This record gives sequence, C-alpha cells and structure tokens, in this order.
Amino acid sequence: MPASVLTLILAGGEGERLSILSQVRAKPGVPFGGKYRIIDFTLSNVVNSGYTDVGILTQYAPRSLIDHIGVGRPWDLDRSRGGVALLQPYIGRGRARDWYRGTADAVLQNLDFIQDRDPELVLVLAGDHIYKMDYRPFVALHRATGAEVTCAVRTVPMEEAHRFGILEVDTDSRVTRFIEKPANPPSNLVSMGVYVFSWPALRELLSTERVDFGRDVLPWMVHTGRRVYAYEFDGYWADVGTVESYWRTNLELIGDRPAIDLYERSWLIYTRSEERAPARIASTANVTASMVSHGCIVEGNVEHSVLSPGVRVAAGATVRDSIVMFDTEIGPGAVLDRAIVDKDCWIGSGATVGSGDDLRPNRNEPERLFSGISLVGKRARIPARVTIGRNCRIDPGVVERDFGRRRVIRSGETVVHAG
Repeated sequence: MPASVLTLILAGGEGERLSILSQVRAKPGVPFGGKYRIIDFTLSNVVNSGYTDVGILTQYAPRSLIDHIGVGRPWDLDRSRGGVALLQPYIGRGRARDWYRGTADAVLQNLDFIQDRDPELVLVLAGDHIYKMDYRPFVALHRATGAEVTCAVRTVPMEEAHRFGILEVDTDSRVTRFIEKPANPPSNLVSMGVYVFSWPALRELLSTERVDFGRDVLPWMVHTGRRVYAYEFDGYWADVGTVESYWRTNLELIGDRPAIDLYERSWLIYTRSEERAPARIASTANVTASMVSHGCIVEGNVEHSVLSPGVRVAAGATVRDSIVMFDTEIGPGAVLDRAIVDKDCWIGSGATVGSGDDLRPNRNEPERLFSGISLVGKRARIPARVTIGRNCRIDPGVVERDFGRRRVIRSGETVVHAG
C-alpha cells in the first residue's frame, strides 16, 4: 500500500555563516543543546507526528551526519517498511546528475526514491532549525484547502525578515505574493522552509530550470495562480544559521522559563546517545544556570553555559556564557568567556578564551564574528597561559606550535593550522 505521507529532510547545507563550526560537518549535524544535533529536532518532530517513511538528503561533509543517524534506531526508524534512507547526490550512467544546485533540485535528483513509494503527499522539511511542531494539523489544512502546496509561516522581528522568504496572504490564507530574501521586505511574515506538496503537483513542478523552492518554485507558483496556501505556526522556532543566533539559542535553553521545553515527556527530542557515566559535580565546583550533560566531570566553575557529554572542567577553571562540545578538556585555572568550543579540544592551564572588551570584528570573517564570541575549532589545542581576545577564530586542528611565541591573540585575529 502506498505511503500516505513521505517526508524528505533537506540536510545538505554547508552553513557557511556558522564559520568553522560547519567546516568539518554539515550544518544539520552541528551539536546543539548539549547532547543533541540540530537535525534531531526536525527528525523528532517527524516521528512524534507519526510519520515513519523518511528520506534525508545529504551532500556537504555528510560523514558526521551519516554516523549520527545510522539506521535510525534512536528515532524508531530501523524498520523494514518505511524507516529512514540517507540519500546523497551521485553520478549515474546515462543520467545528467550533479551536486544539488538547490532545494528543489535535490528533490528532483531523488525522483526515483519518491516514485517508488508513490505517496499521496510529500512533506519537505529543512533540517537545520530548532523547533517543536506537530505536522498533522499542517497536513490536515493542506488537505482541507485542496492546495497544491502549503507553506508553514511565522512572523519574525522586522530587522531579521530580509534573511527569509517573505509572503503576503489573503483572508483565506492563500498566498498572493512570495519574495525570496528581499533587501527591503514588505512584511515580516516569513517562510519556515517547511512545505507539504501534493505528490502529483510536485512531480509536475520539478524542473531543471527551477532549482530552489524559495527562490524559484514558490514565486513561480504564486505568479501563475497555482493553489499555494499558508499555515501560520505560532510556536517557538529558531534559525540557528549564524554564530550569534546559534550561541543565543543554545543559552536560551537554560533560562528559568526556556522558550522550548526539552523535558516535555509527550514530545521528546530523540538523539543517538552514547552510554556514559552520570555527570559528576565535585566538591570544589560551583555550577549555576547551566546544562551539564552525562559524562561530564566538573571541578571548577560553570556559569550560564552548556556542556556536551564528556566535557571536563578542572579545578580553578571558569566557563562563563559559553558552549563546550563533546569531550573537550579545560585545564586548571583556564577561563572561557562568551566562547564556543568544538569537540575534542584541549584548553591549557591558565589559558583564556574571550578576554577584554575590544569588540573589533574578526579580520577574516567580519560578517560572521563581530558580537564578541570567539570560536575554537574541532580538536584544537590551546597552549597554557595564552590569552585570546574577542571575535577570535582558532581553526580546527590547531596545535601549540601554530601559536609560535605569541602569548596574546588580540581581538579579531585568527590562528590557522600550519599542517
């Protein structure tokens, strides 16, 4: 029997605005909220909504994402009927295939996968947003209106609207205008990158000329009078596509009243979770307003921060307003202040990451590192007693010799790995 709803999760994005956090992995595979990955939120929404036939379209640096999802067991998707399939671009004999050129092209290149399932509806989701959404009312509205495509929308602050597709709708929620990322947006009603298509309409619309849903397909459909409707979502939703939004959204999880509840038992966020010992908070530790994952050992001070599994904070060290990812070690007396530290890093004793009040933007990435947050890339090693300023970038794999004789890395500077 054909699947009623087939879900496609677009997870191939490079996420350049996340700087070195997405240099070694696709954006949906970036760790988030301590134990999770960004894609866990979309994938959990799908299974919590009761949809179990899922294709995940990967492309850029997919290894970490593939390892994380595996056969889908944490999401109960390791099944013989339906389940999860990881779909990558490939060159086929006699077929004009290439890297995905956009979201619609990614779906087009997996047409065989959809046709094999012959669904009634195709749910197309972005894999890089943080939100909890039951897709069933969304799908129900689509069926009730007889739409060819329904787009989930929400309002955002006007100053952020230029980053999104902008919609205008009539009193029946039919979309009358769609503009992709205008410099001067006429409204702040934006597309969430969440669509449900009727399969016959989607099959007809896919074209080698229209490669992106937001830039090409949706504006063309509205312009030509096709049945495009909007479904307004009023829950929490965050696009963590920039360093600033990624940092802020992580720390929002630890407020007294977090905007998104990770502890709601009726709507759990599932993830691939390793077996580790419980977190241990030593008698020398002081932990306030923080999220400390399993496997952590804290002997120092942790203030308003998020620690992923396996992080170690030595006695006398301080972690403040920071995000520290899996298995990073922070040496005695070290200080992290407004920093994001990737996996498997080592912060030497007495070192400081995030020092002073000089907020000059990063010289290499002024449009990405400008708000005082310093980044430390995966498997970097920070020498003892080095002081690193604001908006600094310490590249993945950096080791002690890459610092040379420098004991101070001024705000806005970058340390690269010599190889």
